[in-house]
Amino acid sequence: MRIVFGSWKYLFKNLWYILPFAVAPGVFLTLSVDYGAISDLMRGFFSGTPRAHFLTYFSAFSLLRIDLLGGIYNICAFLCIAVFMTLMLSLVEKHMRLGKRTGSGAFAQFGNLLLSALGITLAYFVLYEIWAVVLSAVMFAVASVKSTVIVYLLDAGVFILFAVALLYLVTVCYLWFPCKQVTGFGNYDAFLYSYRLMSGVRGRLVLSLSISALAIAAAMIGLSFVHELIFCGVAFFLFTFAFLNFCVRMETVYFAADKIDREDLLRSYREL
Repeated sequence: MRIVFGSWKYLFKNLWYILPFAVAPGVFLTLSVDYGAISDLMRGFFSGTPRAHFLTYFSAFSLLRIDLLGGIYNICAFLCIAVFMTLMLSLVEKHMRLGKRTGSGAFAQFGNLLLSALGITLAYFVLYEIWAVVLSAVMFAVASVKSTVIVYLLDAGVFILFAVALLYLVTVCYLWFPCKQVTGFGNYDAFLYSYRLMSGVRGRLVLSLSISALAIAAAMIGLSFVHELIFCGVAFFLFTFAFLNFCVRMETVYFAADKIDREDLLRSYREL
């Protein structure tokens, strides 16, 4: 259960210390979402016409915007995710390793880890966009089937299959960043070690990621029928906490998988 719910416990217990690191990523991720495409796709799907053009599918699933303003949002989202992930995970890792939660901890490893954060952020961004392209192409092909009932069934099956595949791929290098923090290994050695650690917790991690992904997907579907301002407000809330949970889970899963005592927990016990 520590693998599935450990990050949530840490997140809510230390929310006000780590929340500021997620505001900017939450803003620019929200601005990178195409409300119009999501709304058109969902309204058509629930009105009996589960078919759309390839670009509608892609715009709904992708975070990549092709207009000038959207491109600026994408760049800002990428940089904010990398920078604030480095700051927050430096703070969280020091808190878990030493039991100390100080503002200076956010900058303790910033210079050494920023390049790694840029690399892992780029890797996840490219992975997600490739996933969005392939999923859009498959669903566009499914839309050519004449039977509407079969299209509904295939759409549901394809989306679930692709979602599970994406979550599995996310776990491949999920512990790489905290492994570099704690061990100081080089990129390749850190990947090998983190991959071995992941073999024992992958199933539970996929379950944990699935719970978060399901909540976000359900919210996006429901929000596609409301005004864009409401959509953006709730999406900001969702992306902010998704960013917090995704990053904090890296540390909680790594400490659990590598069987490292967490001083933040031990100190809490001592203070009882």
